[in-house]
Amino acid sequence: MNRYFAIVASVVCCIGSIAAADCTEDHVHLSGAWGSARFQVEVMDDAAERARGLMHRPHLGKFSAMLFVYERERPLSFWMKNTLIGLDILFFDGAGRLVNIRADAIPGDATPLRSTGPAQYVLEINAGLAAALKMGPDTVLSHARLAGGEKTPGCV
Repeated sequence: MNRYFAIVASVVCCIGSIAAADCTEDHVHLSGAWGSARFQVEVMDDAAERARGLMHRPHLGKFSAMLFVYERERPLSFWMKNTLIGLDILFFDGAGRLVNIRADAIPGDATPLRSTGPAQYVLEINAGLAAALKMGPDTVLSHARLAGGEKTPGCV
């Protein structure tokens, strides 16, 4: 738990500097009543990239994530087969609103982890981080790919 406290403290210290950040292809911004956070991302936007995801990687940096982009909203399902690190899997609709979180996904587990409604974007972050940041149902994802190139809430 100390690891997550350090992560939360780091995010809280950075909130002021990310509030006015531009949305770029290599970063996402998450915000809600809990505050905000910025993650460096790899974007997976084709079938081969999405199928590979974070498989076989030994670690994920503290403020690193993987963003899966789909052409349209639909029910989505992920699994942890060949994934070596625990993850929180966040599902977002086409407007970037949080649909649901599958927290603490178990490395190597082939059990399907489904969205509870249609989703178009999925963000994978380190396991336990969503809870440590106290992310809630009002969480919004901002990224250059959302809103057809228009600025989203975390973009200026």
